[in-house]
Amino acid sequence: MTRTTSARIAGFTYLFYIAVAFPAMVMFSRATKGEGMAAKLATIAQHASDMRVTVLLGLLSSLSGMVLGVPLYGVTRDEDHEVALLACLCRAGEGLVGAIPVTTLGLVWLATSSGANAPDAASANTVGWLLMKWGEWSTTTAATLFAVGSTLFSALLLRGRMIPRPLAWLGVFSSALLVVVLPLDLAGLMPISQLVWLPIAAFELILGPWLLIKGVPATVVTRSS
Repeated sequence: MTRTTSARIAGFTYLFYIAVAFPAMVMFSRATKGEGMAAKLATIAQHASDMRVTVLLGLLSSLSGMVLGVPLYGVTRDEDHEVALLACLCRAGEGLVGAIPVTTLGLVWLATSSGANAPDAASANTVGWLLMKWGEWSTTTAATLFAVGSTLFSALLLRGRMIPRPLAWLGVFSSALLVVVLPLDLAGLMPISQLVWLPIAAFELILGPWLLIKGVPATVVTRSS
């Protein structure tokens, strides 16, 4: 597979990833609204079909994360094979962490179970909050792996002059910012604002179409000494 083909596959996958991940996030947020776990479970029961669609979208987004690492590795491996491989493994790890829908399916079961198998209200409340926290922890862990992979790939794209330098620098800084703040958030040391996601969102919304339409140079750019 040529570098140009790999770049275009990566560009398409970036856009597909966003196209399935964003609706999944919106649907999950809408289906889990409510003050307190009892209210959340009641909302989930009313939107069980939406939650099941969210499971499918989540699997597609996880698969997209794993797939995306492969063409990006193909684009950047000639710049530095080991760094590109590490970045690819991070993106694969991101997909694997997010691929198991424990929170979504657990909440659906909790909200729709009845009869002898249904937990009592106190147990449902405890398990419900645990599932919600599990989702937050796994999402932040997957996002940290994503951030490391994105930082490494962006650095290689910058070093290889494969995309415009301002865009590559945006990728490096926006990804590195997440590498710093996400572990702190996961450890409970520093809650973060959703604003930290805006730079990386801008980067990927620009990079995806750029790779899809423009591709990258067919050969590694030789840097003058």
